[in-house]
Amino acid sequence: MLRKLIWLLSVLVIPAAVFVGVGLDRAFRVVTGVVAHDVCSKTFISGFDPQIVFAETIERQGVRRLKWALNYEVDSSNKVVRASLAGWAVSRAAFHDGLGCIILHGSAEPLLPKSSIAELKVATPLLAEIGGPTAVETSNLKLKAALDHAFEEPAAPPYRRTKAVVVVLDGAIVAERYAPSVGIDTPLLGFSMTKSVVNALVGILVEQGRLSVAEPAPIAEWRNDTNPRRDITIEHLMRMTSGLALDEDKLGFDASSQMVYLHNDMAAYAARATVLAPPATRFAYSSPSVQLLARIIRDSVGGPEQTLEFAWRELFNPLGMRNVTLEFDATGTLQGSSYMFASARDWARFGLLYLYDGVVGGRRILPNGWVEFSARATLNTDYGAGFWTNRSHNQQAVNRVSWGMPRDAFFALGKLGQIIVILPSQQLVIVRLGDSVDTLGEMRGLARLVREVISATPR
Repeated sequence: MLRKLIWLLSVLVIPAAVFVGVGLDRAFRVVTGVVAHDVCSKTFISGFDPQIVFAETIERQGVRRLKWALNYEVDSSNKVVRASLAGWAVSRAAFHDGLGCIILHGSAEPLLPKSSIAELKVATPLLAEIGGPTAVETSNLKLKAALDHAFEEPAAPPYRRTKAVVVVLDGAIVAERYAPSVGIDTPLLGFSMTKSVVNALVGILVEQGRLSVAEPAPIAEWRNDTNPRRDITIEHLMRMTSGLALDEDKLGFDASSQMVYLHNDMAAYAARATVLAPPATRFAYSSPSVQLLARIIRDSVGGPEQTLEFAWRELFNPLGMRNVTLEFDATGTLQGSSYMFASARDWARFGLLYLYDGVVGGRRILPNGWVEFSARATLNTDYGAGFWTNRSHNQQAVNRVSWGMPRDAFFALGKLGQIIVILPSQQLVIVRLGDSVDTLGEMRGLARLVREVISATPR
């Protein structure tokens, strides 16, 4: 313990200019921001025990090296969570009913939608019901074994912490299972699966004739003849080929981490990024690119209030998604890169929209060809436009195919093993949600789940 305290003191007495120059202050506030936000959201949205949430959060990459100094406090009365590094680098996150948690920067009140979520949930779904009022128990022994394997834990860390698995075949749940603290209505954090939801919202606006992916991105800061960003299109942002310095490494120093946890206006921060390469020549995974798309959605529909109403009217209600929480930044822009909660069944309903080529209940929600566009690989990667894909010669896609995931599969993917696998050739959607820190191991576990489900449900 003494060694750790000496290390912390050595950090604190670094000359301020050097300390700020290398960004340690910002990186440490990113770490406390992650803890404050995720403990807040998972406690007050999902209903989880904050002690368990904290214990799982501090095992993540970019956080665990500082876990010995991290602490948190939950103000249950005001629904505020405070996190710090031994009392320093403090971050606070506050819960707003229906809108999740937002990190507090300064004293100004965040600009958030005022609509009643309950009043937005009024439409009769276009999508047929996929399951009954209780979890679907399977009598298929192969499917049961597949679920057993999805929930089994290794003898030693890193643990998989599977929270939910839902298997949908031909539009109906054939098997599902949940961890003890989770039920069919429990909203679960999708992390970057939220990017796929942004893909859908953009697609709806394209279908309605309000946007075109080929047009220059309507970012006000870029709209003059001398701005080097003026030729970046909506498609470039969707495919993360804008050429902007918005790369992501999740270690606290990168633009993505600092955008999410240190800035009130996330899209404005992203819009100021410097240009590294011409559009469509360089791929870099980038949450800020999607946050720019979220602002485009907000501006296209008229503002924060209209964004929430648009998402429910055009996407969630038609699909029968009922246990959804969308989070926003402090300026009323959808937090499109990382923070949507939905039940496992709701995530499965979302996957069915793409399995059905954007048509639900006879109504076309996404443009003709949009699903193929979304699943088509970008440059030499295994990323499409808002989805990861096996429809690629990239080595990662080749590996997944060799592990038993079909070539036509594509999927929404969030960190810690959140995934919606869409399998058109099998008419399957498989959802797996959890808190796994072993990314490669969880992908292999997912491939086993997909392989075993396909074997148990032959066409």
